[in-house]
Amino acid sequence: MTAATLPSARAGRVAQQDWAALAAELDEHGHALTGPLLTADECRTLAGLYDDEERFRSTVDMARHRFGSGEYRYFTHELPGVVAELRAAFYPKLLPIARDWAARLGRPGSWPERLDEWIAQCHRAGQVKSSQILLRYGPGDWNALHRDLFGDMVFPLQIVIGLDAPGIDYTGGEFLMVEQRPRAQSRGAAMVLPQGHGLIFTTRDRPVRGARGWSAAPMRHGVSVVRSGQRHTLGLVFHDA
Repeated sequence: MTAATLPSARAGRVAQQDWAALAAELDEHGHALTGPLLTADECRTLAGLYDDEERFRSTVDMARHRFGSGEYRYFTHELPGVVAELRAAFYPKLLPIARDWAARLGRPGSWPERLDEWIAQCHRAGQVKSSQILLRYGPGDWNALHRDLFGDMVFPLQIVIGLDAPGIDYTGGEFLMVEQRPRAQSRGAAMVLPQGHGLIFTTRDRPVRGARGWSAAPMRHGVSVVRSGQRHTLGLVFHDA
């Protein structure tokens, strides 16, 4: 193996996660917190890209669209190296989970082995815009419950990585997930994202076993109100918009 083909340190951190435990957590709750993926310096460098407008294809003002309050930006396809590395490292680890969920729900699970092949399929279907997101929240900002669906081509899992230290750089801003349960009240969860750690979560639903077999439990995600400071996160989505 040459130096050019050696996996990056970040890809190594992805590979070293306890994937059996993460898969079990995803099955149980629809979300699972990873161990460290990025160093504090890597997090600060990524967060610092937010003001480099040339790196982004668009900026979304959440209040304007009634998505909440705050702002996020979609990267162009010229992704920073760390973003491209993490996305490429996660895809083959998430793929068996995605296929297993699809089988339980009786859905097609024909995502290809390679991420670039899957993205090419998205583009052929008209989903051609980069969906990798850098988000910035300040005091009073929040994100309404939603799902990141941009068309018919959907990968069922995605990741958010915390880039600031909760309780130090900001307060509030918990990551929220709400599961709609059949014939019952919804179930919610609130999670603090440690700096450099990722949260893997369902894009739209998770398989739930019932008396008549497997069914899909719809889930949405959002962010609670940031009370102080500034909160940056990186969103890794595995289908284009």
